[in-house]
Amino acid sequence: MIIAVCVDGRGGTMFNRRRQSQDRGQREDLLAYCAGRRLWIAPYSAPLFGEREDVQADEEFLTKAADGEVCFVEDRPIAPVAERIEALVLYDWDRAYPADVHLDFDPEAAGLTLTEEREFAGTSHEKIIRRIYVREEDHGESAASEETEAE
Repeated sequence: MIIAVCVDGRGGTMFNRRRQSQDRGQREDLLAYCAGRRLWIAPYSAPLFGEREDVQADEEFLTKAADGEVCFVEDRPIAPVAERIEALVLYDWDRAYPADVHLDFDPEAAGLTLTEEREFAGTSHEKIIRRIYVREEDHGESAASEETEAE
């Protein structure tokens, strides 16, 4: 499973039970990254994506996602599924927001390697930094190469 998550400059993800921010450009980038793969989300995230056939909302999405499928995580920890993570797509808002929930997963400590880093302008953020980490035994050949081939 591939995890996609948005964080602020200090690793924050939520504040007062709400997402810190959102950006249509980030969601478009994520959907382009998925390109043919199912995107799993929590019901909390469903209003961001509307009705789409390639997006599946389910409270148990982190356990239902198959290998190679993408899970966009906003409102729950990912450490409990760390062993299943093939890759991490980390969107950094490049800002510091108030946060009381932080990313509970360190990709490098978990054996993932940074294979791509790029900046792009979002619709409400001047700069979003996307970093893709891939589990070392994959040698960057699964999630990262599929992304490159799709572009």
